[in-house]
Amino acid sequence: MFAVIKTGGKQYRVSENDVFVVEKLAGEAGDTIQFDEVLMIGEDGKAPTVGSPLLDKASVTAELVRQTRGEKVIIFKKRRRQNSRRKNGHRQDLTLVKITGISASGAKKAPAKKAAAAEDKPAEKAAAAPKKAAAKKPAAKKPAAKSEKE
Repeated sequence: MFAVIKTGGKQYRVSENDVFVVEKLAGEAGDTIQFDEVLMIGEDGKAPTVGSPLLDKASVTAELVRQTRGEKVIIFKKRRRQNSRRKNGHRQDLTLVKITGISASGAKKAPAKKAAAAEDKPAEKAAAAPKKAAAKKPAAKKPAAKSEKE
């Protein structure tokens, strides 16, 4: 089974367990991503289903492998006989993605458990944040006490 998805202004033909590079997506390594802009789905021996422009309820589930950057591109501009030149460099932010599932009906597969586990982690971080804030408040009061003694 394969699908054609649209992300980052480009179209990609993907199938399960494919690993490929796309424009930067928000998230960290191990996060589950869902691509809802599916243009076409096809199976072996069957005619492909093509959307106009998108397929309703179709989705592709993927796992974010890592965030990376592309090769450096040098931009050099020169105006002859003007003593004018400019050199710049650019590295594009990219994301490495692994396809875990393709669904024509929008039904989610087993990777939904990983997403639920990822939702629990921010709650733990939020619980840890007030502890840090509480530690900073007494430190702010101590300098004020020193100024009263002088």
